[in-house]
Amino acid sequence: MRKLLVAALLLLVLLGVLRHRQHLPLQPEPGVLAAEVPVQVDLDHGAQLQRGDVTLTTRAHFDITARVLARKDYARSTDGELVPLDLALGWGRMSDSAVLDKIDIRQSGRFYYWHVEAFPIPRREIETSSANMHMIPADADVKRQLDQVRPGQLVHLEGFLVDASRPGGWHWNTSLSRDDTGAGACELIYVERVDAAAP
Repeated sequence: MRKLLVAALLLLVLLGVLRHRQHLPLQPEPGVLAAEVPVQVDLDHGAQLQRGDVTLTTRAHFDITARVLARKDYARSTDGELVPLDLALGWGRMSDSAVLDKIDIRQSGRFYYWHVEAFPIPRREIETSSANMHMIPADADVKRQLDQVRPGQLVHLEGFLVDASRPGGWHWNTSLSRDDTGAGACELIYVERVDAAAP
């Protein structure tokens, strides 16, 4: 019995190490990796999708190619079943290692934070060329692909910006602009497709 317990403990430690290594940041060479801005096509009449007791209302079709600046997993949080992870994403010069080496980036509490000693690019460019985005995987396959995404990696995501609501008045609305900051500025994405560049 004791040998079985030790083996199970070692297996858990090994799985933890492998998961940690799986999410280690990549270090791309300097240069803009994602030159194009995200493409958004607003919808006049959004469709409704049901996820358990949560209703998702599509607001816009969304297509983005960006560098992953950071990732934060929320699978064990109260809303983690619906939105298991956030990706902080950057495009334009916010996908360039030469710029990002001068910016400290972190995520906490569903927000993305950055800090600089001196601005490598204008403040407004940092604000409008990066965002924290909440991921709602469309299915188990998309979730598996998102689970493998690493900071520093170039990713292409397609899906819909959505508002989420459930009976009783709870709601979580998406941003529809890349120009906003602060509370309410994050995109809530129903992700239907993930393409990640090989490490």
